[in-house]
Amino acid sequence: MSEELYIDKNSSREEKYKSLVPQIQALISGEPDLIANMANISAALKEVFAFWWVGFYLVKNNELVLGPFQGPVACTRIALGKGVCGSSWKEAKTIIVPDVDQFPGHIACSSASRSEIVLPLIINNEVIAVLDVDSEHLNHFDSIDELYLNNILNLLTNNE
Repeated sequence: MSEELYIDKNSSREEKYKSLVPQIQALISGEPDLIANMANISAALKEVFAFWWVGFYLVKNNELVLGPFQGPVACTRIALGKGVCGSSWKEAKTIIVPDVDQFPGHIACSSASRSEIVLPLIINNEVIAVLDVDSEHLNHFDSIDELYLNNILNLLTNNE
């Protein structure tokens, strides 16, 4: 596949996702390296949606460790159950935070981040990473983001 994304910049968020998912599938298809695929997914999401920060934290030695991402520098390590990422990992579920200042124990890696969505990447019934997406706008994420970001994560689990 070409390393260029074809997305109508004037389309709705859902239409952008619908166009992006098959392009990501083609991009990572046949590439067995999980880190390389995470890097391309982070870049594609950042390019299409201009999120403040998008990337992965990998589960290593019972903590989350910064993985491939796009955006400003980030927290390097997050403990189980700490902040939104650690909570998503511990609970093995997606967490949407409309206002990070209202999330108990939020870890402020960047003061510009105002809302966040974190989704666990589950392979063989185990959370191996989380996808973290931050916005500089309040109430930025909803069920549409959750649906399509989960679809993108499913591409990684099916590519294993």
